[in-house]
Amino acid sequence: MPLQQWILLNIPTWEIAVGMLVIAVGTAVGGVLLVRRRVDIKKFKEHHDIAGPIFSTIGVIYAVMLAFVLVIVWQDFDRAQNNTVQEANTFADIYRDTVGLPEPFRSEFLEANANYISAVIKYEWPQMQWGGRSMEAQAAADKVWEITGRFDPKTDREKIFFSEMLNKMNDAVEMRRQRLQDSRMGLHPSLWFVLLLGGIITVVFTFFFGSQNLYAQLTMTTMLAVLIVLILFTILIMDFPYSGDLSIPVTPFQQVLEYYEP
Repeated sequence: MPLQQWILLNIPTWEIAVGMLVIAVGTAVGGVLLVRRRVDIKKFKEHHDIAGPIFSTIGVIYAVMLAFVLVIVWQDFDRAQNNTVQEANTFADIYRDTVGLPEPFRSEFLEANANYISAVIKYEWPQMQWGGRSMEAQAAADKVWEITGRFDPKTDREKIFFSEMLNKMNDAVEMRRQRLQDSRMGLHPSLWFVLLLGGIITVVFTFFFGSQNLYAQLTMTTMLAVLIVLILFTILIMDFPYSGDLSIPVTPFQQVLEYYEP
């Protein structure tokens, strides 16, 4: 299990946020004060003409990279959420497609589908928090396909409804596979290393500016560090869409299960 997913599962979101902010503020304030104690401020001012453009370049490069990663993670989270809703809606469509199919197949098929949806809610969603999959849900899905494979449509009407239902079932299988993939895929650790190291370099660079007003420099450095940490925090909590306090809920499946309840 990736470290960031373990953090989301074992530490409350508010504690993660507070911890990251404390580290950011402590680093910013402590770093400025430490450098000021060891180096004369006049020496910093001698290099402002060179340090200013370099810091601007570093800031732009890091800001672009940070924004790019944030947008990608946000889009992946939104896509996973839409995929979940669409998968649940597919089972509602499957329910409606069975109106053209005869008994006892229809009742047996709907019962098997209800058991599968219940297994997703009860077993698979908790497993997805850890990036896993449910064997109970897989067994229930296999049962649905077993029942479907035994059915032989006789009339043209039955063939049309059965064909539509079968297409939606295949779509649901693909969306489930994507959902399971999304539950275990996050940013690569090397990318997290680059983001963290880039943030540290950007903040540390501000320690070597010789502002005459110490409190002004402390304030500006702290705000920069807090802003970076808030963006990193946002990336972290959205990195694994099915893990943590802000994970995608199972509500769409709970709602569609009502279709199958007698």
